[in-house]
Amino acid sequence: MKLNNIGLPKKEAEIVAAELNILLANFQIYYQNLRGLHWNIRGKRFFDLHLKFEELYNDSQLKIDLIAERVLTLETTPLHTFEDYIKYNKLEIGKNINNDELAIQLILDSLVKLLKIERVILKKASEIEDEGTSSMMSDFIAEQEKTIWMMKAWLETEM
Repeated sequence: MKLNNIGLPKKEAEIVAAELNILLANFQIYYQNLRGLHWNIRGKRFFDLHLKFEELYNDSQLKIDLIAERVLTLETTPLHTFEDYIKYNKLEIGKNINNDELAIQLILDSLVKLLKIERVILKKASEIEDEGTSSMMSDFIAEQEKTIWMMKAWLETEM
């Protein structure tokens, strides 16, 4: 079995990296959705949501960088074109959303889809003892589960 520079089976690490690239593409769409929500939000909750969306897109920007760097660590190339982002996107693209509840629902739906991708990566990374990727996915999942809970509480929906 051929190992990469960090001691992981090369072929399986490439599979994990491919899944990370799917996550990267989807995070880029999520990030851009958040930017649009931040710019376009209107109404009585503007000040609170404008700041919240900025917090979320700044966090997403950091995660995008972490994902891309992990892809590089696994000795592959991170996706970096809009064409690729659209090709691998699984999220709804939010266009001209200025309503608070629609904005929060878009974020909620996006996070649920991101979690599904992350759980696939966590499983595949765990199978090859890729602790770096597993740890990153565990951190993302825990944080996003909490954000989902908060968004549902904001929407006052049943869990």
